[in-house]
Amino acid sequence: MAKLILHKQTLANMNEICAWFASKTANMSYPIYSSYDIRDSGYKISNVDANIFPAGFNNICPTDKESAPALVDKYITKHYGANIKNIMLVTEEHTNNAFYWENVHTIRKLIEATGRVVKVAIPRELPEPLNLTSSAGNEVVVHSALKGGELLKSFTPDLIISNNDFSEAYEEWAPTMIDFPMNPPRELGWYQRKKSTYFKYYNQLASEFAEVAQIDPFLLRVETELFEHFDIGDENSRNALAEKVDQMLARLREEYKKRGISQEPFVFVKNNAGTYGLAVIRVGSGEEVKAWSYKSRKKMKAAKGGRDVEEVIIQEGIPSIVEADGASAEPVIYMVGCELVGGFLRTHAEKSSTESLNSPGAVYKRLCVSDLAINTPGCPQENVYGWTAKLGLLAIAMEAQEMGAVFKGYTPVGCGKQ
Repeated sequence: MAKLILHKQTLANMNEICAWFASKTANMSYPIYSSYDIRDSGYKISNVDANIFPAGFNNICPTDKESAPALVDKYITKHYGANIKNIMLVTEEHTNNAFYWENVHTIRKLIEATGRVVKVAIPRELPEPLNLTSSAGNEVVVHSALKGGELLKSFTPDLIISNNDFSEAYEEWAPTMIDFPMNPPRELGWYQRKKSTYFKYYNQLASEFAEVAQIDPFLLRVETELFEHFDIGDENSRNALAEKVDQMLARLREEYKKRGISQEPFVFVKNNAGTYGLAVIRVGSGEEVKAWSYKSRKKMKAAKGGRDVEEVIIQEGIPSIVEADGASAEPVIYMVGCELVGGFLRTHAEKSSTESLNSPGAVYKRLCVSDLAINTPGCPQENVYGWTAKLGLLAIAMEAQEMGAVFKGYTPVGCGKQ
């Protein structure tokens, strides 16, 4: 199985891998936190989505929450210095989403545990602070992040930590924040970020890692192709997409045959600027694309905030052999900087092992970094899921570099260095 091969080869080449990772991150800027959806099919283990503004910190296990503040403190001190005391946590505007506010409450508590002061704010005008209650009954006071608001009259942030994924650009608000360091930078938001760019770098890095670890890059890669000028309402566009789907399925079928893999290939069509699991459909043939129902077409028409879906990616589908309580599951790994901070298993009792699990009805099960172990002595499973996530972090850093995203006030320090 891919997992055992990756375990063995990662351990056998650990010094070379760590040196490679440290050299790759040496002059890179990488975000304070990130999360990675990972699929393990048995014949390959790959990262299938990356979130720079993760919204599930409340789901990581209690043990990891206890160790997380030390990692947060280490990241802030290493990259911004010891004088960062006041933090403004800029969040989404989901005022009715109690689960999201439990995530915000968790992030706030993790930062406050480092001895810093945290104020939660949203980038719009508020006549007075909002008093919101999270899904676990915790109170969150939300201020306006606008320059003329009451909060910024009495509170000067040394650092803005953003948990708003910036599907909206907030072009009027952003210039007023130019004096303050912001991490992750707004420029990494979904108003301009592309999955195709991320996976271009992820697959490139997977191949580099494979060379160092002396494994077949197939074990880590996820084939991904950009389809531009997508118009769900145009039959010609759908037909062209269907043709590209069939071409990728034919390539995958050939690859699987060469490796003795019996899995019938399938793909996901995903919004290239998508988040929250929106505008994602599994297909097994081009004919399925041509036959999309009204419901399916509606699903692929709009993304978060009502934005039109103008580009999609066609991505190799990776079935999951991971289960939790009899339900299909996938590991989700959270990182603070370049270190594993926690995770959980996303499960869905109504979805099969080949479907997207990031959809309404998902249930989150315990998966602690401290639990990432198998029975073989000295073979931590984090060498598999953990390194897949670390390749994702590197891909984000390369994305940021290509996009010209500026980490104001940030001192680049390679991973593994103090």
